Amino acid sequence: MPTSPSSSVQSARKRVADRLRELRRDANLTATDIADRTGWYKSKVSRLENAVTPPSDDDIRAWCRACDADGLAADLIAASRSADNMYVEWRRLQRTGLRRLQESYVPLFERTRLFRIYCSNVVPGLLQTDGYARALLGSITAFRDAPNDVSEAVAARLDRSRVIREGNHRFALLVEEAVLRHRVGDAEAMAGQLGHLLSAMALPSVSLGVIPFTAERRMWMIETFSIYDEQQAQVELLTAQVNVTAPSEVGQYVKAFGEFAKLAVHGAEARSLITAAIDALE
Repeated sequence: MPTSPSSSVQSARKRVADRLRELRRDANLTATDIADRTGWYKSKVSRLENAVTPPSDDDIRAWCRACDADGLAADLIAASRSADNMYVEWRRLQRTGLRRLQESYVPLFERTRLFRIYCSNVVPGLLQTDGYARALLGSITAFRDAPNDVSEAVAARLDRSRVIREGNHRFALLVEEAVLRHRVGDAEAMAGQLGHLLSAMALPSVSLGVIPFTAERRMWMIETFSIYDEQQAQVELLTAQVNVTAPSEVGQYVKAFGEFAKLAVHGAEARSLITAAIDALE
């Protein structure tokens, strides 16, 4: 069972908070001393030391200055920023629209050799067609009230998908059967998308499995996630993207993917489920 996606974030923030506390103790200062030297309320010192409130860059500089440890500020700021980047709200990622977010994945995609992707709600982005992506990104833009650059974002999403056909990459993709039935866009867009899945299954680099409605669940449905080699997992929540890098937690997602793979059908059985979904559109 995967741990909460936020646990990596909290652990990283706690490491920063613990380091702040160590600096204070190494300087033989009390929390009251830190408050006096920085001009803060003592309650703020407590919140920072207990990882209740993430420190700003200026907070870290002021803390280090109070402890006569200015030389450690840069490393602590880097660690704090890394923790913040583990949990990134979509509104922050999409504040200028969706195109730049699509483009930001390209370096990660290019260096990844093995992609393992589980989708419980939508077709994996790497396999989306123009019509499907346009309907989906249009819905996301409207829901999050983001700047409307849907056409540019769709083009960027399709362009980044070239890794399916280029380079030395392998793709293990698993979708719940419900993904084939959730109508994103009109019937024509869905038919085109499902037909594209049939075509993608023929690619030598792609393994596409479908978890049938009738599968006897030994692993429950969870949030959509992607694993890039064994270095990083990304989890998609409604409000944020969570980047998991702790080896033990990445391992949990690898394990979950393995359990889902045991439930999935491939080849002719998967094609039959996709064809049935196409037939149901008529």
